[in-house]
Amino acid sequence: MAFEELADPVHFAGDPELAWGFYGHRLALYRRTVPHRGFEVLQRWAATRPTKVFTSNVDGQFQRAGFGDAAVTECHGSIHHLQCLAGCRDDIWPADEVEVRIDETCMRAVSPLPSCPRCGGLARPNILMFGDGDWLPARTDAQARAHADWLRGHRGARVTVVEVGAGTAVPTVRRHAELAAAASGGLVRINTREPGVRHGHGVELPMTALDALTALDALTTG
Repeated sequence: MAFEELADPVHFAGDPELAWGFYGHRLALYRRTVPHRGFEVLQRWAATRPTKVFTSNVDGQFQRAGFGDAAVTECHGSIHHLQCLAGCRDDIWPADEVEVRIDETCMRAVSPLPSCPRCGGLARPNILMFGDGDWLPARTDAQARAHADWLRGHRGARVTVVEVGAGTAVPTVRRHAELAAAASGGLVRINTREPGVRHGHGVELPMTALDALTALDALTTG
Protein backbone atom coordinates (compact mmCIF):
# COMPACT_ATOMS: atom_id res chain seq x y z
CA MET A 1 0.00 0.00 0.00
CA ALA A 2 1.16 3.52 -0.77
CA PHE A 3 1.72 6.08 1.98
CA GLU A 4 -1.40 7.98 0.92
CA GLU A 5 -3.48 4.80 1.23
CA LEU A 6 -2.21 4.02 4.73
CA ALA A 7 -2.50 7.61 5.94
CA ASP A 8 -6.29 7.45 5.71
CA PRO A 9 -8.54 7.66 8.78
CA VAL A 10 -10.87 4.98 7.38
CA HIS A 11 -8.44 2.29 8.61
CA PHE A 12 -8.95 3.23 12.27
CA ALA A 13 -12.58 2.15 11.99
CA GLY A 14 -12.13 -0.73 9.54
CA ASP A 15 -8.78 -2.20 10.56
CA PRO A 16 -7.41 -0.46 13.67
CA GLU A 17 -4.47 -2.85 14.07
CA LEU A 18 -3.28 -1.86 10.58
CA ALA A 19 -3.84 1.84 11.27
CA TRP A 20 -1.98 1.80 14.57
CA GLY A 21 0.68 -0.46 13.10
CA PHE A 22 1.45 2.32 10.62
CA TYR A 23 1.21 5.22 13.05
CA GLY A 24 2.62 3.39 16.06
CA HIS A 25 5.72 2.44 14.09
CA ARG A 26 6.14 6.06 12.99
CA LEU A 27 5.65 7.31 16.54
CA ALA A 28 8.43 5.06 17.80
CA LEU A 29 10.74 6.10 14.96
CA TYR A 30 10.19 9.81 15.59
CA ARG A 31 10.85 9.38 19.30
CA ARG A 32 14.19 7.76 18.51
CA THR A 33 15.20 10.22 15.79
CA VAL A 34 17.84 12.82 16.70
CA PRO A 35 17.40 16.11 14.77
CA HIS A 36 20.28 16.63 12.33
CA ARG A 37 22.74 19.53 12.54
CA GLY A 38 20.62 21.71 10.29
CA PHE A 39 18.27 22.23 13.23
CA GLU A 40 21.24 23.53 15.23
CA VAL A 41 21.80 26.16 12.55
CA LEU A 42 18.16 27.23 12.72
CA GLN A 43 18.39 27.39 16.51
CA ARG A 44 21.44 29.67 16.32
CA TRP A 45 19.59 31.99 13.96
CA ALA A 46 16.53 31.98 16.21
CA ALA A 47 18.69 33.00 19.17
CA THR A 48 19.56 36.32 17.49
CA ARG A 49 16.52 36.98 15.26
CA PRO A 50 12.75 36.85 15.93
CA THR A 51 11.75 33.46 14.47
CA LYS A 52 8.63 31.43 13.81
CA VAL A 53 8.33 27.90 12.42
CA PHE A 54 5.53 26.80 10.06
CA THR A 55 5.72 23.08 9.30
CA SER A 56 3.65 20.34 7.73
CA ASN A 57 5.76 17.72 9.49
CA VAL A 58 3.96 15.85 12.25
CA ASP A 59 7.09 14.39 13.84
CA GLY A 60 7.83 17.02 16.52
CA GLN A 61 11.45 17.37 15.45
CA PHE A 62 11.50 21.15 15.85
CA GLN A 63 10.49 20.78 19.49
CA ARG A 64 13.07 18.02 19.99
CA ALA A 65 15.67 20.38 18.54
CA GLY A 66 14.85 22.98 21.19
CA PHE A 67 12.17 25.19 19.65
CA GLY A 68 9.44 25.99 22.16
CA ASP A 69 5.84 25.05 21.44
CA ALA A 70 4.96 28.75 21.12
CA ALA A 71 7.38 29.11 18.20
CA VAL A 72 5.97 26.25 16.10
CA THR A 73 2.85 25.97 13.95
CA GLU A 74 2.10 22.38 12.88
CA CYS A 75 -0.40 22.87 10.07
CA HIS A 76 -1.17 19.13 9.74
CA GLY A 77 -1.21 18.38 13.46
CA SER A 78 1.14 16.19 15.49
CA ILE A 79 1.61 12.47 15.98
CA HIS A 80 2.48 13.28 19.61
CA HIS A 81 -1.15 14.24 20.34
CA LEU A 82 -4.32 12.13 20.23
CA GLN A 83 -8.08 12.55 19.84
CA CYS A 84 -11.08 10.26 20.31
CA LEU A 85 -12.03 8.35 17.16
CA ALA A 86 -15.72 8.32 18.13
CA GLY A 87 -15.72 12.04 18.84
CA CYS A 88 -17.09 11.67 22.37
CA ARG A 89 -15.15 14.79 23.28
CA ASP A 90 -13.35 17.62 21.53
CA ASP A 91 -10.26 17.25 23.69
CA ILE A 92 -6.78 16.75 22.28
CA TRP A 93 -4.29 15.17 24.67
CA PRO A 94 -0.57 14.32 24.63
CA ALA A 95 0.56 10.86 23.58
CA ASP A 96 3.52 10.97 25.98
CA GLU A 97 2.46 7.86 27.91
CA VAL A 98 1.37 5.89 24.83
CA GLU A 99 3.42 2.87 23.79
CA VAL A 100 2.19 0.92 20.77
CA ARG A 101 3.53 -2.62 20.43
CA ILE A 102 4.07 -3.69 16.81
CA ASP A 103 4.29 -7.22 15.43
CA GLU A 104 7.08 -6.50 12.97
CA THR A 105 6.43 -9.70 11.00
CA CYS A 106 3.24 -8.11 9.68
CA MET A 107 3.61 -4.48 10.86
CA ARG A 108 0.31 -4.60 12.72
CA ALA A 109 -0.29 -3.21 16.20
CA VAL A 110 -0.88 -5.57 19.11
CA SER A 111 -3.68 -4.90 21.62
CA PRO A 112 -4.26 -2.97 23.76
CA LEU A 113 -4.46 -0.06 21.32
CA PRO A 114 -4.43 3.59 22.44
CA SER A 115 -7.79 4.54 23.91
CA CYS A 116 -9.80 7.60 24.84
CA PRO A 117 -9.54 8.32 28.60
CA ARG A 118 -13.18 9.41 28.68
CA CYS A 119 -15.16 6.74 26.80
CA GLY A 120 -12.56 3.96 26.56
CA GLY A 121 -12.97 3.76 22.79
CA LEU A 122 -10.21 3.85 20.22
CA ALA A 123 -7.98 6.91 20.00
CA ARG A 124 -6.26 8.18 16.86
CA PRO A 125 -3.43 10.63 16.22
CA ASN A 126 -4.40 14.30 16.01
CA ILE A 127 -3.11 14.43 12.43
CA LEU A 128 -4.85 15.76 9.34
CA MET A 129 -4.87 12.64 7.15
CA PHE A 130 -5.92 12.25 3.53
CA GLY A 131 -9.68 12.61 3.11
CA ASP A 132 -10.02 13.38 6.81
CA GLY A 133 -13.28 14.98 7.91
CA ASP A 134 -12.94 14.14 11.60
CA TRP A 135 -9.63 15.76 12.46
CA LEU A 136 -9.93 18.15 15.41
CA PRO A 137 -8.11 21.34 14.39
CA ALA A 138 -8.37 23.31 17.65
CA ARG A 139 -4.72 22.88 18.66
CA THR A 140 -3.43 23.77 15.20
CA ASP A 141 -5.91 26.64 14.85
CA ALA A 142 -4.55 28.22 18.04
CA GLN A 143 -1.01 27.90 16.68
CA ALA A 144 -2.09 29.40 13.36
CA ARG A 145 -3.71 32.42 15.03
CA ALA A 146 -0.54 33.09 17.02
CA HIS A 147 1.50 32.70 13.82
CA ALA A 148 -0.70 35.17 11.93
CA ASP A 149 -0.48 37.65 14.81
CA TRP A 150 3.30 37.36 14.75
CA LEU A 151 3.42 38.06 11.01
CA ARG A 152 1.12 41.06 11.42
CA GLY A 153 3.33 42.33 14.22
CA HIS A 154 6.31 42.28 11.87
CA ARG A 155 4.53 43.92 8.95
CA GLY A 156 6.87 46.45 7.43
CA ALA A 157 9.94 44.64 8.73
CA ARG A 158 12.10 42.61 6.37
CA VAL A 159 11.18 38.99 7.04
CA THR A 160 13.20 36.29 5.31
CA VAL A 161 11.34 33.03 4.71
CA VAL A 162 13.60 29.97 4.63
CA GLU A 163 11.62 27.07 3.16
CA VAL A 164 13.18 23.64 3.53
CA GLY A 165 12.10 20.52 1.64
CA ALA A 166 8.51 21.54 0.91
CA GLY A 167 7.24 19.75 -2.20
CA THR A 168 4.37 20.42 -4.56
CA ALA A 169 2.40 17.19 -3.91
CA VAL A 170 0.95 18.75 -0.75
CA PRO A 171 1.80 22.43 -1.30
CA THR A 172 0.57 23.88 2.00
CA VAL A 173 3.99 25.03 3.15
CA ARG A 174 5.08 26.32 -0.27
CA ARG A 175 1.96 28.46 -0.59
CA HIS A 176 2.33 29.84 2.91
CA ALA A 177 6.01 30.61 2.33
CA GLU A 178 5.27 32.46 -0.91
CA LEU A 179 2.49 34.51 0.68
CA ALA A 180 4.58 35.40 3.73
CA ALA A 181 7.57 36.35 1.59
CA ALA A 182 5.46 38.42 -0.82
CA ALA A 183 4.02 40.41 2.08
CA SER A 184 7.21 41.45 3.80
CA GLY A 185 10.44 39.92 2.64
CA GLY A 186 12.33 37.38 0.58
CA LEU A 187 12.11 33.65 0.00
CA VAL A 188 14.95 31.14 0.11
CA ARG A 189 13.70 27.80 -1.25
CA ILE A 190 15.86 24.78 -0.37
CA ASN A 191 14.76 21.71 -2.32
CA THR A 192 16.79 19.08 -4.14
CA ARG A 193 14.00 18.21 -6.63
CA GLU A 194 11.64 21.19 -6.82
CA PRO A 195 13.62 24.35 -6.07
CA GLY A 196 11.80 26.58 -8.57
CA VAL A 197 10.48 29.94 -7.38
CA ARG A 198 7.66 31.44 -9.42
CA HIS A 199 8.37 34.67 -11.28
CA GLY A 200 11.92 34.64 -10.00
CA HIS A 201 10.89 36.20 -6.67
CA GLY A 202 13.30 34.34 -4.45
CA VAL A 203 16.49 32.32 -4.23
CA GLU A 204 16.54 28.72 -5.47
CA LEU A 205 18.93 26.32 -3.75
CA PRO A 206 18.82 22.78 -5.23
CA MET A 207 20.69 21.34 -2.24
CA THR A 208 20.03 19.14 0.76
CA ALA A 209 18.75 20.89 3.86
CA LEU A 210 21.94 20.33 5.86
CA ASP A 211 24.27 21.46 3.06
CA ALA A 212 22.23 24.56 2.28
CA LEU A 213 21.74 25.63 5.89
CA THR A 214 25.43 25.06 6.67
CA ALA A 215 26.46 27.19 3.67
CA LEU A 216 23.98 29.95 4.56
CA ASP A 217 25.20 29.91 8.15
CA ALA A 218 28.77 30.42 6.99
CA LEU A 219 27.71 33.40 4.87
CA THR A 220 25.56 35.05 7.53
CA THR A 221 28.19 34.68 10.25
CA GLY A 222 30.91 36.20 8.09
